[in-house]
Amino acid sequence: MITVKFFAVLRERLGLAETQVDADVSTVQELVQVLKQQSERYAKELDRYQLLCAVNQKLLPLTTEVKDGDEVALFPPVTGG
Repeated sequence: MITVKFFAVLRERLGLAETQVDADVSTVQELVQVLKQQSERYAKELDRYQLLCAVNQKLLPLTTEVKDGDEVALFPPVTGG
């Protein structure tokens, strides 16, 4: 299982902080595609933003490989002012 955590507006719009995904995926991109296929709500919200991700608390590109037991954090770009 891969733990997927949602942050910022994604957490608010999806109404949950995290989920578990049990799928045969090799990258974060593939993981996101699996989530989109699970629910129209995931598809809508995950397509809304150019996602950033962290794998095991390291900011990495969506092409990063993932494996069972990893923690993936997804969040939209953050800006301040």
